[in-house]
Amino acid sequence: MEVSQFHPLRVNPAPEALVLLGMSPEDLQAWLASTGQPSYRVRQLRQWIYHRGARHLRAITVLPHHWREAHQSVSIGRSRLVRQVQAEDGATKLLLGLEDGNTIEAVGIPTAERLTVCVSSQVGCPMACRFCATGKGGLQRSLASHEIIDQVLSVGEAMGRQPTHVVFMGMGEPLLNLAAVLSSIQCFCRDLGMGQRRITVSTVGIPRHINTLAQQAHQVLGRTQFTLAVSLHAPNQSLREHLIPTAKAYPLEDLLEDCRAYVAQTGRRVSFEYVLLAGVNDQSRHAAELGQRLRGFQSHVNLMAYNPIAEEDFQRPCPQQVERFRRILTRQGVAVSVRSSRGLDQDAACGQLRRRWAANITDHGGASG
Repeated sequence: MEVSQFHPLRVNPAPEALVLLGMSPEDLQAWLASTGQPSYRVRQLRQWIYHRGARHLRAITVLPHHWREAHQSVSIGRSRLVRQVQAEDGATKLLLGLEDGNTIEAVGIPTAERLTVCVSSQVGCPMACRFCATGKGGLQRSLASHEIIDQVLSVGEAMGRQPTHVVFMGMGEPLLNLAAVLSSIQCFCRDLGMGQRRITVSTVGIPRHINTLAQQAHQVLGRTQFTLAVSLHAPNQSLREHLIPTAKAYPLEDLLEDCRAYVAQTGRRVSFEYVLLAGVNDQSRHAAELGQRLRGFQSHVNLMAYNPIAEEDFQRPCPQQVERFRRILTRQGVAVSVRSSRGLDQDAACGQLRRRWAANITDHGGASG
């Protein structure tokens, strides 16, 4: 008998399981046709997946019972809700469990007019920002597009409202998962009716990736209208490296030059995110230096007071210091606004709920995701 008959390894990997969430109408139609279903089933399937909360094919009762039974193993691609917490101001954070046992966070931030969903693009994060709880655990993996799309659906269901805006400001570095991020944006626009201008992609900055973002966004989406938000957090390279160790690979001047090229290429201004840490990067001299760098730049600065995490001793600046910083930038002609913190009583900072949940499971003898 030949040895190969006993070999336990496959030469070719098994094909990935079919997941319906995020599939284009054309791909859905091709799959349905291959199973003997007419083309009008595409509209029914999309309606139930994106607007009626179907989590399994067997729940879509407009489809033939025998067909649902035959294809019940096909995944829609929904996560499970592990934990939900709501702050006094209405901000709601979800801890979602994935098929492989990992967990991710998504946050709903409501106002009277809108519901913004802050989504994760990776499980963990490789960027190691000192003030961020997500980076403390490192990177486990990138998310598939359906795992990103599911976060928006899950937050909408949990809060009983249709999400109107999406920001990629949760766990992970979106530019290191660009294909899935752009695919999910395409789905938000196509299947949820969300305009690109209501979507923001945030990055710490990866060398050569901002230009790639502009090019691939044009290829996938036809045009680039979402907002690019760059997490700056410092007015100079040395302080930025202190706060973001991975910034050593991307000098601040190079990052800003790539941002200028992005503006020229897309016609869209860049937003700069700046987390204010008391006594670290919030002094008047920091504001003056930042204003000098950004003067004349087609950009906007969002100032955010730090949300404390247990692992670091950074402190939140007082409102007067935040306002002083804002005034200095304004006097230098820099467009600036102060973003109010939401969910402070429920550990709103990225990664806090996930880390706390994992610690609780470990303390009780379980395995954390």
